[in-house]
Amino acid sequence: MNLIGFAQTFFDDPTRWSGADGVPARLAEHVEYSLLALAIAMLIALPVGLLTGHTGRGGNALAALATAARALPSFGLLVLLTIMMGLGLTPVMVPLVALAVPPILVTTYEAMRGVDPALVDAARGMGLPWARVLWQVELPVALPLILSGIRSAAVQIVSTATIAAYVSFGGLGRYIVDGLSQVRYDKVVGGAVLVAGLALATLGVFWILGKALVSPGVRRSR
Repeated sequence: MNLIGFAQTFFDDPTRWSGADGVPARLAEHVEYSLLALAIAMLIALPVGLLTGHTGRGGNALAALATAARALPSFGLLVLLTIMMGLGLTPVMVPLVALAVPPILVTTYEAMRGVDPALVDAARGMGLPWARVLWQVELPVALPLILSGIRSAAVQIVSTATIAAYVSFGGLGRYIVDGLSQVRYDKVVGGAVLVAGLALATLGVFWILGKALVSPGVRRSR
């Protein structure tokens, strides 16, 4: 049987659409893990990126931190934390957050540094305090690039949140892990298709956010 046949077998199963192991329930779990990890990563990375980008200080330290974080193996970190801390949500969140912080942090810093200095000087010349310069001048101009960093982090989280199933949590990774253990390749393929579809849906959500949040003038200049 080919991949299309496995996928059809998975999605044609009527029991796949209800109950605790149904697609809606597993999808909701996966989205919950992903949103929580993304929210934590944004709370950590956005303030640091905005502040360092505004001041122009700490760029080298951010680059080193991002490089170190990207080198962390998500699955290995999950296993290590589970051994140390036992089963729980924290060992799942830490690798996902560590994966998401670098793209948000570095992209936010670069976006702020890429704002035209003439705009910032003009705002300061008008007597605006630094907080208003940051929020009313720099942030709106930098927003498209900042959103691209958050989008990249979100897609990575959605794709990697399948590891939660390896430590007895739910999500779409449950189909992949259980399918491999049961030699049920229809479940493996079905789970992979769902994860890929959710990643594409995430890209669509951020495209809509970009249209809604970024001013038309900034979009045209881009």
